[in-house]
Amino acid sequence: MTGYLEPTQQSAMALFGRKIAGSVVMLNLLRFREIADYSCNPELAPAEAIGGAQAFDLYVEETMPHLLKSGGELLFMGAGGAFFIGPEEERWDRVMLVRQTSVEAFIAFASNEAYLTSAIGHRTAALEDSRLLPLTQL
Repeated sequence: MTGYLEPTQQSAMALFGRKIAGSVVMLNLLRFREIADYSCNPELAPAEAIGGAQAFDLYVEETMPHLLKSGGELLFMGAGGAFFIGPEEERWDRVMLVRQTSVEAFIAFASNEAYLTSAIGHRTAALEDSRLLPLTQL
């Protein structure tokens, strides 16, 4: 199974190609690893092994100051599970809605060096798979 953890160049170009004016809400669907994998960022690893959900909680804790400083806000975070309508074999452990003032503000937040140094490694360690869908209000 292919996991989706990072954007591609094509997906970034498609996002900019939408020419979204104003705020954007990012729908995050998140599936956690049973045990967080800090092999890519050992400097962030806790002394004892932790689960993916716990690693993601560390990510949220480290991310919030950067998100708020960039003008973003966490609108909703909740537990997921199996779909009511959708593939029976597919599950998402957590769902988040994050609003940014603009696509440009989102990209500035996501490429901020302090965020990349202190937070993103927890996300990578936590996640087995994810989806990130930019939404705009009709």
